[in-house]
Amino acid sequence: MDDRYGADVLAPGWRERGAKKVAKVPAEIDLVVEVAGDGFTGAITRREGPHVELEDYKGRRRLFPMGRGFLIDGEPVELVAPAAQPPGRRRTASGSFVADDRRARVALPSRILVEGKHDAELVERVWGADLRAEGVAVEFLEGIDLLDDLLRAEPPSATRRYGVLVDHLVPGSKEQRIADAVARGPHGAFVRIVGHPFVDVWQCVKPQALGIAAWPVVPRGTDWKTGICRGLGWPAEDHADIARAWQHILSRVTTFRDIEPELLGRVEELIDFVTAPAD
Repeated sequence: MDDRYGADVLAPGWRERGAKKVAKVPAEIDLVVEVAGDGFTGAITRREGPHVELEDYKGRRRLFPMGRGFLIDGEPVELVAPAAQPPGRRRTASGSFVADDRRARVALPSRILVEGKHDAELVERVWGADLRAEGVAVEFLEGIDLLDDLLRAEPPSATRRYGVLVDHLVPGSKEQRIADAVARGPHGAFVRIVGHPFVDVWQCVKPQALGIAAWPVVPRGTDWKTGICRGLGWPAEDHADIARAWQHILSRVTTFRDIEPELLGRVEELIDFVTAPAD
């Protein structure tokens, strides 16, 4: 006699019987997936606890819980946390491989100089592990105008090189005139001044990292950081508000992918310059 009801529905596992197996895929950075039923498709940019952040081709970012509900090449998958990598294969925020010996070296006489605290904090955020491994200290000048005073007090040499990172290094700017004067001066061979074209280091963080389409345009005559905060709808009444805004911006930087390439290349250039062996 035919069994018109099939297997016992009370038997363990009856719901899964005959169901298609879903592959478990490690949620690796840069893996491209589609959200089933949503259509949002993007690359994994970071993992935050049990969630993954996806960035689509337009730079839009969204956070989703790991697990089922994703597609790869149209096939359903379950995103799972990747297995721990061997110590020698982990990457720093700058994308470099972590060395087996991660003890910080004694600081070199050479160093990288930046204009202010925010610049130093952003460099530390992305390149801190690499700089500690190389023994390179980052100091801030409180303004490029003070560079001459430092060069006179502590002259550079073949074994004490200075790499200097400045904001708004564009033709005709004050920063460019200072850089040109230093290059022509007696210390030019041992000082490398590079910069990015943005008004302030805040703009070196990609807008997409903050979930915005672009940085607001600040009207001429308005303090730039105050204008940015107001343009984004953030409090901007005092220095504490500006400090909180910067900490929020900095918190959104997790890897070099959150940084504009105009800054990435310049910092890498300075690291190479100050760590080069003396001739």
